[in-house]
Amino acid sequence: MISAKNIRKSFGSLEVLKGIDLHISRGEVVSIVGPSGAGKTTLLQVLGTLYRPDAGNLRIAGTDVSTLSERDISRFRNEHLGFVFQFHQLLPEFTALENVMIPAMIAGHPQRDNRQRAQELLDFMGLSQRASHKPSQLSGGEKQRVAVARALMNRPDVIFADEPSGSLDSKNKAELHQLFFDLRDKFGQTFVIVTHDTELAALTDRCIHLVDGHIADPLPVAD
Repeated sequence: MISAKNIRKSFGSLEVLKGIDLHISRGEVVSIVGPSGAGKTTLLQVLGTLYRPDAGNLRIAGTDVSTLSERDISRFRNEHLGFVFQFHQLLPEFTALENVMIPAMIAGHPQRDNRQRAQELLDFMGLSQRASHKPSQLSGGEKQRVAVARALMNRPDVIFADEPSGSLDSKNKAELHQLFFDLRDKFGQTFVIVTHDTELAALTDRCIHLVDGHIADPLPVAD
């Protein structure tokens, strides 16, 4: 699903990623862990095509994204990748249903299909009765489940999550973590998750340990 070879990324004179090689298979739930400043979020953003690497090759779902133009890479990102952030990033003026629909609207999919797909996703998330509510009317856990539904809207090959449970209480955190594995089991969804949460990292199929811009220990932490 994802193949990265010799990925390097610098900001000015600071080299953050120092020759990353990794492979992530379809249907894997992979965590990226490590101390602050190790390059975790930068790696996630490079893998998610939000940053271009300074060197190296990146293939996602058979496409060499390193060679795409800015316009084509934006289209690829919208059609093939989903994102979940720590603070959900929902648009406050839109309802839960409308927020979920946004990626499909950007892609130009038919509006009727978009509404049906978004409602189905909210149903799956247990949010059927919250579709018309705006983010200010939702709990933290509900907002993050809406964000996950939005990430799923265009049936992405990979969902990238950056500290997705970092702002949640223990109950909502546990429910969100279980949701990731339910989605993998039901849809074969691939997840790449940056996290400081040791409980979540221990649940994932594989834990990539990043230290000072290098992968230190990509060994599995769970069978």
